[in-house]
Amino acid sequence: MILDVSHLTHGFGERAIFNDVSFRLLKGEHIGLIGANGEGKSTFMNIVTGQLAPDEGKVEWAKHVRAGYLDQHAVLEKGMTIGDVLKSAFSFLFDMEARITEIYEKLAEANEDEMDELMEEAGTLQDLLTSHDFYVIDSKVEEIARAFDLLSLGLDRDVTDLSGGQRTKLLLAKLLLEKPDILLLDEPTNYLDEQHIVWLKRYLQEYENAFILISHDIPFLNEVVNIIYHMENQELNRYVGDYDKFMEVYEMKKMQLEAAYKKQQKEIDDLKDFVARNKARVATRNMAMSRQKKLDKMEVIELAREKPKPEFHFREARTPGKILFETTDLVIGYDKEKPLSKPINLRMERGEKIALIGTNGIGKTTFLKSVLGMIDSLEGKVELGDYLHKGYFEQEIKAGEQTCIEEIWEEFPGFTQYEVRSALAKCGLMTKHIESKVKVLSGGEQAKVRLCKLINRETNLLLLDEPTNHLDVDAKEELKRALKEYKGSILLVCHEPEFYEGVVDKVWNLEEYSKLFV
Repeated sequence: MILDVSHLTHGFGERAIFNDVSFRLLKGEHIGLIGANGEGKSTFMNIVTGQLAPDEGKVEWAKHVRAGYLDQHAVLEKGMTIGDVLKSAFSFLFDMEARITEIYEKLAEANEDEMDELMEEAGTLQDLLTSHDFYVIDSKVEEIARAFDLLSLGLDRDVTDLSGGQRTKLLLAKLLLEKPDILLLDEPTNYLDEQHIVWLKRYLQEYENAFILISHDIPFLNEVVNIIYHMENQELNRYVGDYDKFMEVYEMKKMQLEAAYKKQQKEIDDLKDFVARNKARVATRNMAMSRQKKLDKMEVIELAREKPKPEFHFREARTPGKILFETTDLVIGYDKEKPLSKPINLRMERGEKIALIGTNGIGKTTFLKSVLGMIDSLEGKVELGDYLHKGYFEQEIKAGEQTCIEEIWEEFPGFTQYEVRSALAKCGLMTKHIESKVKVLSGGEQAKVRLCKLINRETNLLLLDEPTNHLDVDAKEELKRALKEYKGSILLVCHEPEFYEGVVDKVWNLEEYSKLFV
């Protein structure tokens, strides 16, 4: 047993997340941890990694197990470079080296016995440094940086200059350099381009140790896991097999429970009816009493309350002109010395739905922001068409102190309180979320708040930057349906072909214009 979690109970304020749940991780298990947005998957990871103390219950790791955690909310500070972050994977070795230096300084004042002891410790540490390849760290860092396309950016590049995908690659590369005994991965495919999703899939398929993976990417889960833990209604249930196998068993269990519930409800109604009709009659009072006892002892089957499924309906503005935008020799980037692209000449017309794809860091977000006029182009120009009503879904937004209600009200001051609550509820948020601050919500719930703003504004051109990140399966399916139904035009940045292929009629690959591929 690598990890044993027993009788775990945890909540935030009024909001219970787990109630007496247990979990175990055995050698070689590849676990998919799944559940709807806000069910507590990231909270669970924070508890097992010791970043959060549970209200009740025990978390026990096997001795000498080193866990490596890829956290979707990891903070990378300004001033840190790519090289610094990768080298921090070996911090425990640098600590050993510092200890050896300390030992050599102590030797000058040590007596014979102390000297023998110190020399023995120094020798042990020296052997550990050698066995952990301490003296070839630089070449190992370079090797993994090359595998993740980070070397070409320069190891001295500030981490705050990186795109979402490059940031994920950096954290993943650091994690793999740490060579932990167990991997804990929280939505690792968010922001990763297709090429590196394939790379990660292969890596996890061949990974001999255990891992726990949080993901809403079903094809990815099916390829790499052999156990599913499903989080729902404060419970955690274990299923053997991949995601498809889990769904099969889960649906069957649900149907059986519903059938048992209906049967029991009929029996309860019949018993109550008999008691009501017969308790007053002397001849049948005893029979009525025994049926009442049966009723009192009965363990009533309860059906879990159905979670509200999101409903997205984009509001449409008037028809725009034929040409939505046109770029003429547009060069994008933030530094004239290091442009991201060659001159781009592209035109988008009314009614088109286009996927914008390409490797991480190539400038997809920068292109969207240049079209929107949020950043200046380095060269060339963007001409926007007439009567455009644009809707923009940004990849990441730092959540502030406001509650969900305040956030929507600020955007739509004309809404009544009822309309604000109703708009958020339609996006799949429950009362306990609606009244919370946005910053305490899960990544998926925050995305639903942002989608709520977008669908309630009249638009005829949507520019969406990775809108599926963090969204659970139901929300993703509903978003896909809504985008197919939308009569306006769409420019969509997405790394999931199974999502965009049903939505778009054209693909623009920005690699054709990239300076990286010259």
